[in-house]
Amino acid sequence: MPTVAAKKKLAFPFELIRADLSRVEDEIREQARAFDPAVEGYVSYVCNTSGKRIRPALALLAGGACGGSNPDHRKLGTVLELIHIATLVHDDIMDGASVRRGMPTASAKWGNALSVLLGDCLFAHALTLTSEFEDRAISRKISQAAADVCQGEIIQTQRRFDLSLKVDEYLRIISMKTAALFASATELGARLSGASEEVQAGMREFGDALGTAYQIYDDCLDLVGDEAVVGKTLGTDLAKGKLTLPVLNLINRATDSQRAKINRMLLEKEPIELPVLAGIADYEGAIDAAVDFARDLLVGARKNLLPLGGNDFAEGLDRVVGYLDDLLVGCRR
Repeated sequence: MPTVAAKKKLAFPFELIRADLSRVEDEIREQARAFDPAVEGYVSYVCNTSGKRIRPALALLAGGACGGSNPDHRKLGTVLELIHIATLVHDDIMDGASVRRGMPTASAKWGNALSVLLGDCLFAHALTLTSEFEDRAISRKISQAAADVCQGEIIQTQRRFDLSLKVDEYLRIISMKTAALFASATELGARLSGASEEVQAGMREFGDALGTAYQIYDDCLDLVGDEAVVGKTLGTDLAKGKLTLPVLNLINRATDSQRAKINRMLLEKEPIELPVLAGIADYEGAIDAAVDFARDLLVGARKNLLPLGGNDFAEGLDRVVGYLDDLLVGCRR
């Protein structure tokens, strides 16, 4: 659970963009009304249970840091959030998750068949909205990011229970399935503000590192989090055969006999409770190593903020990095 000090780090950046982020929220709700009346209720429900609007916030902060935001930044935030919501709907189906942000998931509420189609509708609608950008590169880059997200999910699904998965392969998967939208938010936020190609590239690297670190945090949280606090179903990664960084660390650090036992439990899909893992191998060390890796990514992310100078929005992006860093430290065992 975030500490009071960690939450204070987010207060400043979110105050900077409060008005614009509120407009993005209104726009997301307005987009729900663009669907057929028979579908609108489903869209409204998932839009209201989907998260903290991190990607729109990053787009707005990046825009402010690179010269100032405009209505296109709000449109960018809306599009990226709709794509993100679509991925959550599909993720919950694949993971068999029943709760998200303390509410029943779409699949738990209406079944998998309808939820698959609901996610498809959100994807299609979001990509339709990209045609409104005058800069055609914006549309192309968002479409590529959406394709990367879907391909990343496919590769992750292919590699479930694949005990030959390497850490660099895992990192490529999460760079596609999670970091792609973070990178789009910061890169395109900079582009819409007229930033140079060099600054755009640096902001893309910033978003990629931030998104990758965020996914590693989420993977650790799946092992150490409290469902009552987090507000979503946890413990699904191992059950579904997702070999995340802490699990790969655990397997790589185990002795031959420990690894054989873990492998058998995974392949035979035995119920794996965390105390069992802790008794098999260096569970705490595996978590801590994943945390350290993600924190190193954040150090690299911050370096990409240096060319932006000392404006408030750049400071806001730095505070977001600090907030995630605090969350990661909280995952230590």
